[in-house]
Amino acid sequence: MNRLVLGALAALLLVSLGLFWMQGRAEVEEGAPPPEEATAQPDEFPSAAIEDLVGPEPPEATELSREQRRFARYDHDSDGRITRNEMLSTRTAGFRRLDKDGNNLLTFEEWAVTTVDKFDHADVNGNDWLTPEEFRRTAPPRRSGPKPRCSC
Repeated sequence: MNRLVLGALAALLLVSLGLFWMQGRAEVEEGAPPPEEATAQPDEFPSAAIEDLVGPEPPEATELSREQRRFARYDHDSDGRITRNEMLSTRTAGFRRLDKDGNNLLTFEEWAVTTVDKFDHADVNGNDWLTPEEFRRTAPPRRSGPKPRCSC
């Protein structure tokens, strides 16, 4: 019984869809109506007396503290919070330099290449061990600090 009722409803639906299609109501409008003609422009424009008007003061820029600037460097989307991805994004350049084959996996061999290169650069005489003078070559370059403001 249910199959008979469902079959009859499906047949009626298909017939009504066919009639709708045949009458052309399913067609999309071919083009937009033509634009209305523009209204005539006035001969004179209104004027405003602005001699006595004064605009608002421009906003003052506040000096950010060192910690606020550091926070802003990590907060890429400026939503006032630092996500894990934002925090780790500053480390990607160093990771890419170590990842020699570009597969986003850092193997011991890839990490060791940098260390071996650093050792080879420091071992001037090539005897596979470092003297204190040679070891000094492995230190990171010194960054110059802020210059003193006094003229002493």
